[in-house]
Amino acid sequence: MSDPFDTESLRAAVLSAWTSSPTRLREDSATESDLVRGGYRERLLTELAQNAADAAARGGVPGSLRAWSDGEFLHVANTGAPLDRSGVHALTALRVSAKTEGVGRFGVGFTAVRAVSDEIEFRSAAGGVVFSADRTMQALADAGVVAPATGVPVLRLAWPSSVPPADGFDSEIVLRVRDADEILASMREDAASLLLELEALTVIDIAGDRLERAVTDVGVGVEAVDVDGRRWWQYRTERVRWLMPTVDGRPVPDSANVLRAPTRSDEELSLPAIPIADVAMQPDRRRVLPGADVAGLAAGYGRMLAALPPSVRPVFVPVPGFARSAVDEVLRESILREASSTAWLLGVGGVDLVPSRAMVLPGLTDELAEVVAETFPDLVAPSMSGPRHAAALAAVDVRRIGLARLAEMLTGVDREPAWWGRLYDGLAALVVDGVASEELAALPVPLADGRTVTGPRTTVLADGVSGAIGVHWTRLVHPDAARPLLTRLGAAQLSAAEMLSDPALEALLDELDWDDGDAVDGLTDAVLTLAANADGLPGWLGSIPLASSTGELRAADELLLPDAPLAAVLAEDSPFGTVDPAVVRSHGPEALRAVGVGWGFGVVTDDLPTEPDHDLDDEAEWWASLADDPETLVAVRDLDLVDSDAWPEALSQLLADPRTRAALQDRDGYTAWWLRRHAVVDGTSVGTYRAPSDTTFDGLLDVFEHPSADDLAAALAPTHCDSAWFTRLLIDRLADPSRTPTPAVIATTHTAIADAVASGRVEEDDLDLPPQVRSVSGALVDPIDAMVLDRPWLAAVLDADVTVLSTLESASVLASVLDVRLASDAVQGDVRGVGRVSSFDREPSAVLACAALGLDLPAGRVVVHHELIVRLRGAVAGDRTLAWWVAEDGTTHIADNREAEGGR
Repeated sequence: MSDPFDTESLRAAVLSAWTSSPTRLREDSATESDLVRGGYRERLLTELAQNAADAAARGGVPGSLRAWSDGEFLHVANTGAPLDRSGVHALTALRVSAKTEGVGRFGVGFTAVRAVSDEIEFRSAAGGVVFSADRTMQALADAGVVAPATGVPVLRLAWPSSVPPADGFDSEIVLRVRDADEILASMREDAASLLLELEALTVIDIAGDRLERAVTDVGVGVEAVDVDGRRWWQYRTERVRWLMPTVDGRPVPDSANVLRAPTRSDEELSLPAIPIADVAMQPDRRRVLPGADVAGLAAGYGRMLAALPPSVRPVFVPVPGFARSAVDEVLRESILREASSTAWLLGVGGVDLVPSRAMVLPGLTDELAEVVAETFPDLVAPSMSGPRHAAALAAVDVRRIGLARLAEMLTGVDREPAWWGRLYDGLAALVVDGVASEELAALPVPLADGRTVTGPRTTVLADGVSGAIGVHWTRLVHPDAARPLLTRLGAAQLSAAEMLSDPALEALLDELDWDDGDAVDGLTDAVLTLAANADGLPGWLGSIPLASSTGELRAADELLLPDAPLAAVLAEDSPFGTVDPAVVRSHGPEALRAVGVGWGFGVVTDDLPTEPDHDLDDEAEWWASLADDPETLVAVRDLDLVDSDAWPEALSQLLADPRTRAALQDRDGYTAWWLRRHAVVDGTSVGTYRAPSDTTFDGLLDVFEHPSADDLAAALAPTHCDSAWFTRLLIDRLADPSRTPTPAVIATTHTAIADAVASGRVEEDDLDLPPQVRSVSGALVDPIDAMVLDRPWLAAVLDADVTVLSTLESASVLASVLDVRLASDAVQGDVRGVGRVSSFDREPSAVLACAALGLDLPAGRVVVHHELIVRLRGAVAGDRTLAWWVAEDGTTHIADNREAEGGR
């Protein structure tokens, strides 16, 4: 048999060494035993695949490996460069490898075959070799050398073999094993990983189970690697191939793994991607060689992140945690340094950011990102700003900012109000509680007057107002920026009326320089724009300057709208002017009327007034007539400017306008008070007329002739004596022979006069004595002859033509006011005859009389007469037969004749 590798010389040299040095034999035996039991246990396919990959690389062909069994023999064949002399030397050296490059060219790793076999045959196209425990034992025996207790070192002695490798392969390892099926099953578990790790191999066939690796370019430096039905993404750096498994076409992290160099080592890692690295390893390839440059493996990791889809990049950042090994710790730290300084993190503008120079706003929404992208380009995109990626971003030094920091960063930003409005819309989703609201306390807010201020709490929003308004007396948010978020952050919601009632505006009007055209135009425009949406504005707004038809500036409340109805009722010397028609066209008549420009009568309104300082005619006199200061002043102004002949039309106008109509309905208010005293219709003061529905003083007061007279009742005569003026009027009318009041009206009027004096509303000294007084019959009588009825029993003996009637309770006051004697002072009487003493409840006539009159039955005694005769003296004299009488001592006398009539 030929011996192309001169194995005989190799055996002779080894045997000579063993013979001359038994220690060397024991060392070789121990070394092989250690490698079999320690370093290369369970690595049979791995080591053979590495050798096959190296052979394929040297042969320049796609590597293919096939393993199968034949009875007790296990076959592992591969393509590539065949066995050569240096390879045989390496196989027999134990401590030496002939490899100058590649990953596993016949070195100590071949020792793995000894873990499963004592008989190894290496068949190759250039010749083969055999390793045999039995033949080695025999060689030792022939040399007279005793085999060591640890066993013979089988791989030190090789014999030639002429058996060629299997068809289609360049090399074949044949092992006699105890359980080939079990070994093949173990190989099947490792095959897929080896195809990933060893690029020179493209096919691994384990007992007919064929696995292939296919590689396709997916762009940006990423390759898709398909092995055994699974796809991996692969990215190459200078010293590492990074592998990432995919799910549904996208890479996913695989953090529980080990370093591959290129095959699996025992260096546990917690990295999200699997490194197949070029790094120095210890001879058994299980551990990194001390001093190896592990940190350098991280170079290019940032570029790998940038090559991945943006949404998955953060998941491939090692997150904080305990390192699984020293190598893991070094590699993690290096990767984080690399990742933090490389542009890969997607920003809001679509550009990759360097993490250490980027910032993240947790919860950032797409809407908010779109708004701030141009202003803050270093802000991380919304897809990476959620809690899922928070740990990864923190690991690469991305600066986390909150709402407070964002508000601070927005200070000084110059943008249009509409931009701020979109910003507030975007921020709204992030303001979920009071803490978030507090963080935005310093948020800039653009105002309607062009300024930008800090803090929503100092601003106001216009409720129901649209368009830009140059309000500068309050911090009105520009309408294009107004959003509900500002209200949540403390901005006040004010109506146009509330803004126009602001004391700051009143002060501004007081200080306004009418010669400053820009200031006047700006303020006027703002006020009138708001006034178009407001009602019930304060009267002081009437001082706002407006252009008149003559071109001069005048206060709004000194102007009328063109064709204003009020102009038709004003006196010729009225001070009113007419507003410039151009102002009407610009702002509309409603806005002008709201600030006091006249159409109809103007109304002055003041809450909690303190003094009569509203420039109203006779206001001080009205104020003095009130018992207490009014809580609210609502008064029609300029009544004193009405032409004296125009009051019927003026009153109609007052009723037509809801504002003036309301002021007119308050009898105690200024408007009704003034009209009662000053308005004259047909030569008579309005206050002396009565409403058609009011018959209290019928016959004394004339009915007011007006289509809406009843609606004017508050401005007409009252139903009681509310003043000395009106009381004097009634006294005069009672003494007027042209008046024909009914007895009931006469009595009612006398009672009203007496009650006014008795209550203190009218001082008696303010009243004049009438020349004549009106008796209950309607006759006018000299006060000397008249008597005021003050005792009911006297009614039966007095003449109606001289009897002045009110209520009995007010009789004495009325007598004093009219300077008329009381009837009880003018007439006295004595009861004639003796009656029987009884009580009211025992007398049918008394009970019937009280029942008929609706009176309670008196208690006490009563004297009953068959015929009650009273002798009168004084203003009335003679005997009278009466139904009842009360004597001067207070005794009541009655007649028992129920049909008795007073006097005959």
